Amino acid sequence: MKKILGAFLFILCSQILFAHPWKPSHYVIIDTDAGMDDLKAINMLLASPDVRVLAIIASGGVMPAEDAYIKVRALLEHYYHQGLKVGINRNSAYKEMALPMHFQWADAMEVSADNAEDYYEVLSYVLEHEKTPVSFISLASLNTAYRFSEDSPMLFSQVKNIIWSNDGIDPLGGFNYELDTLSALKMIRENTPVKVVGYYFPEFYDSLLRQKIGNINTPYAKKTAELFDSQKDHDFILGLVDDMIPVYLHFPEMFTGDSLGNISFYRPVVEKVTDDIICDILSGRTVNRNQMFKDIPTDTSFYFPDIQEYIPDIISRHGREEFEAGVLTNELHRHLGIYAIIGLKMGVRAREYFHIGVDEMNVVSYAGSVTPVSCMNDGLQVSSGATPGHGLLKVINDESRPEASFTYMDRTIKLKLNEDIASEIKNELKEINFIYGLDSNIYWELVRQKAILYWKNLDRHEIFEIAVQ
Repeated sequence: MKKILGAFLFILCSQILFAHPWKPSHYVIIDTDAGMDDLKAINMLLASPDVRVLAIIASGGVMPAEDAYIKVRALLEHYYHQGLKVGINRNSAYKEMALPMHFQWADAMEVSADNAEDYYEVLSYVLEHEKTPVSFISLASLNTAYRFSEDSPMLFSQVKNIIWSNDGIDPLGGFNYELDTLSALKMIRENTPVKVVGYYFPEFYDSLLRQKIGNINTPYAKKTAELFDSQKDHDFILGLVDDMIPVYLHFPEMFTGDSLGNISFYRPVVEKVTDDIICDILSGRTVNRNQMFKDIPTDTSFYFPDIQEYIPDIISRHGREEFEAGVLTNELHRHLGIYAIIGLKMGVRAREYFHIGVDEMNVVSYAGSVTPVSCMNDGLQVSSGATPGHGLLKVINDESRPEASFTYMDRTIKLKLNEDIASEIKNELKEINFIYGLDSNIYWELVRQKAILYWKNLDRHEIFEIAVQ
């Protein structure tokens, strides 16, 4: 009996240790009124690969819901997360505040709330397609959560808890509570646990931490640094307010809790919340991204001389995500190939569009099995995680063309390499082949040089045509 129990425990532990290595710990829906502290919180949640943001709902609070929607949608466009769903709750109350109203999250010139999806449609779609239990993160009132729970109790039952930013629970108080006391009181009587995460208003983001954030090469950290540069002495900017929730999500042991019925209040032990914690979240260092390497080195001395000078530019221009995928792609491919580079850029761009991790999309490649275009398949596999072994990659062999379609939550986009760039690559390879031939070492050396330059110079945000299917 002991042997059977031991074997069972071993299998169970093995499943835990070797479960899906890229499945995030937290699947969340964010409800925001676009306060300035909300921007910090959203940036941290988007930055962490251990959090999957399924949708963002714009509600009234410090501004009308329409204005909040424009800020959120503009921010996601800035990050190239066009496929991340955003809904609007036009029924939520607000008390307009001038500073957050006029603070621009990102360029919103081409963004309008006129045709925004209703929050009910967005939440219904997400909860129908995502079967993992979800946390509903409310950075505003509980109006959205309560309305949806009343209208769709079966779907809302998939929400395992509500994590709400507020002052306390005994007594209940704070701006988010006072916005809609009725919804709050009704919501905390429901079966869904409500976790209230408290604030820390004294200055937390001192000049040293702000400098550290400014040195992080992720778009989320850069946008957060812009916020600090523009508003250096505002309590909601320098204190930990709504951005306390991402800290709680990643490090709940740093909080003490009190419960009152179905509602709990968590206050931070602030001395435990270090600069490194904030920087790790904004850097995306919240999970191990690799299976064998602890890290892929950025020190140029680890690489061959011909690529060393380009590595800083590649990382600076395209980010570590693309750089690391490129290193693994070229090792898999066994040479630096131009179409392999195109494939890795395409896969990263598609994941960026939906804002998801690897192994989460079904990919259909039209690169075929004829070289050199078929080399794109290797880059696609590494950067998207869609491999034949995972059953997520299908290669169409009708003809070889640099295109692929990507499907996530029943939504499909097709990425196609720009015709001018495709023609340029084709002509260059044809010319090198004509002069030197495929069996020549000079041919492969020239292809390597070209691939390095294409890797550095081609911006994945500009070289693909994206069509929503």
